[in-house]
This record gives sequence, C-alpha cells and structure tokens, in this order.
Amino acid sequence: MVAAIGFVTLVSVIFFGDLYIKTKVEKYIPAKGNGKNERELLGGRLLLRRHHNRGMILNAGEKKQSAVAVVSLALTAVLTVVFFISLGHRGNNLLRTGLALLLGGAFSNTYDRLKRKYVVDYLSFGVKWKGLRKIVFNLSDFCIIIGALLAVLGMAD
Repeated sequence: MVAAIGFVTLVSVIFFGDLYIKTKVEKYIPAKGNGKNERELLGGRLLLRRHHNRGMILNAGEKKQSAVAVVSLALTAVLTVVFFISLGHRGNNLLRTGLALLLGGAFSNTYDRLKRKYVVDYLSFGVKWKGLRKIVFNLSDFCIIIGALLAVLGMAD
C-alpha cells in the first residue's frame, strides 16, 4: 500500500510539475516572432523556449489535431488501467516506476491537447548540430521516454 502511494505520488509530481513549468513558460517566454523567445540555461547546454506542438512527436499529425487528441486520450486510458492493475501485484518496482513515469507524462501532454489544443514544449539542447538543436521537448517527453525504457526492462525481469 505504501509503495502504491509512492507511485501515484510520482505520477502526480510529474503532472503538476510539468503543468507548472508550462504555465510559467506560456506567461514569461514570448511566442516566436514576438521578441527573444530563447533563454540559455546551464551555460547554454539547455535552451528554454516556447513552442506549441499541435501534433505528436516533431509535430507529426498537426493537421489532424482531433485524431491525435483521441489517440492520446485512448492510450492514456489504457495505460492508466495497466498502471492500476500493476499496483495490485507485489514486486517488479522497475515496471511500476516506468509505468508511473509514462503515465505522469501522458497525463500532462494529453491534458494540454484537450485543454490548450496544443502541447507546450520548452527545452532544447544547446548543441552545434542544428537538427537536434531545433527539437523542443518538455519534462513529460523525457518521462515518457525514460518510463517506456524502464517499463520494457521491468517486463523482461
């Protein structure tokens, strides 16, 4: 029971933490074309910027926002069921940690798609390779990537 509370707390921290950051970015970072919309962090290794992703990964599906939102909602619902089922089983904390990271990120990005009609992305890597430098992420994206990796490793356990 205590472990379950910890995993649910992790989901909540990711969701509300990312929501807080997204709200601050929307408020304090100008939209592209309306002034300087990029700030350097960690000596320029990270770039804080404001980007509205109206699709999925790298704006894929941006012309079909409704379909992207429905798929996002459906996958998040399935993931929620799997997560809560996993809480009823002992052991395999790696799987549950991965699912919690995935779910926290999924809740945040799905919330954005439904409420704002776009996902707020705000972090880029300050690297010389322009292809990577142009990609903008958010905390939820990193949680989804790491969570998926941990969940796969946990399933192999």
